[in-house]
Amino acid sequence: MPCPAPPAAEGHAVESPTVTTLWIGSYPPAGIGTPPGRGEGIFRVDLDLATGALGEPRRVLEAPAPSFVVRRPDGEVLYATDESEAGRVAAFRVHDDGLEPLGTASSGGTYPCHLLLDGDRLYVANYGDGALGVLTLAPSGAFASDEPQVLPHAGTGPDDDRQQGPHAHFVALAPGGSVLVVDLGTDEVRRHTRTADGLEAAGIAATLPPGTGPRHLVFGGPSALGASPGASLAYLTGELDSTVHVLSWDPATDTGEVIQTLPALGTAAGRRSGGPGDTADESDLRAEWADDDAPSPSHLAFDGRELVVGVRGPDVLSRFVVGDDGLLTHRGVQPLPARTPRHFAVVGDWTVVAEQVPGAITVLDRRGAVASSYAVPSAACVAPAV
Repeated sequence: MPCPAPPAAEGHAVESPTVTTLWIGSYPPAGIGTPPGRGEGIFRVDLDLATGALGEPRRVLEAPAPSFVVRRPDGEVLYATDESEAGRVAAFRVHDDGLEPLGTASSGGTYPCHLLLDGDRLYVANYGDGALGVLTLAPSGAFASDEPQVLPHAGTGPDDDRQQGPHAHFVALAPGGSVLVVDLGTDEVRRHTRTADGLEAAGIAATLPPGTGPRHLVFGGPSALGASPGASLAYLTGELDSTVHVLSWDPATDTGEVIQTLPALGTAAGRRSGGPGDTADESDLRAEWADDDAPSPSHLAFDGRELVVGVRGPDVLSRFVVGDDGLLTHRGVQPLPARTPRHFAVVGDWTVVAEQVPGAITVLDRRGAVASSYAVPSAACVAPAV
């Protein structure tokens, strides 16, 4: 079980060939929109790459809802969302003993939930209204302007509670150079083209089955499925229909097509889409669950030849073996000591999970054994130092 919550503190990060620093974002323990002061903020913790042992987490900054953090590749600057209706993003200079504020800027929408660095630009996915914000960065890492370019979107999905409008949940760089937005509200992956001034909307890159609720996407290796030379594969979680999708991806057009769909827990056979004799009903892929326990996949990442998916509700990591053709076979699930795996990162031989309820950072080996766990209030994001 997680250790007692650490006190707010600042300290020197221990860096060595076997120790790396992790940055942890968090939610307000009392819920989004509540006043700060109950332990939320940005934390820093050391991970021993040889043993999987965590050092004691240190809160280096109190902030209301820094639910997602990302560090510049040179390690000198950290960016964090303020996931609130006001929609702000903060920049910090990284020091051994803490974080020096470099300023804040508008996210371009409401409830920003994901950040992506692209050279001197920072892309912001705003869940509340679905807008994509583009912030230009100065060489120092500070914001060149408080006002971002804003690319709005429109549309709905069949889920009246969750898809009443667009909900940008994730931003990714596609193999062909496009900037993609995974939209939970419209069952789409939106495509944008880079321009000298920012981005330009360039249509829809992929359309998922109605009610999928796409949340997160990663790209894999070349496809052996008869696609054009240089084709890639994309892997995407469906939060609302509890699935994992494999998409054949054409980098020439940055367009994807679903070729396999699996339940996030692997409890039914996966299938290719559109193949000969394909008559399986989409409902075959969904199990009956109580609302609070319904599988709700969130983040996914590669761990060697396996795809790892965090699944809330059952509160497990679900592992899929990636075949030579890129298709998935379910291997099993790994229970977690706390609840609500919000985000995770594969760091060396370890999977480091941010568990939101009641709040913990947990390190597991590939077999699912817990190497270490520490309490962090409403942990929401794990960002390795490099």
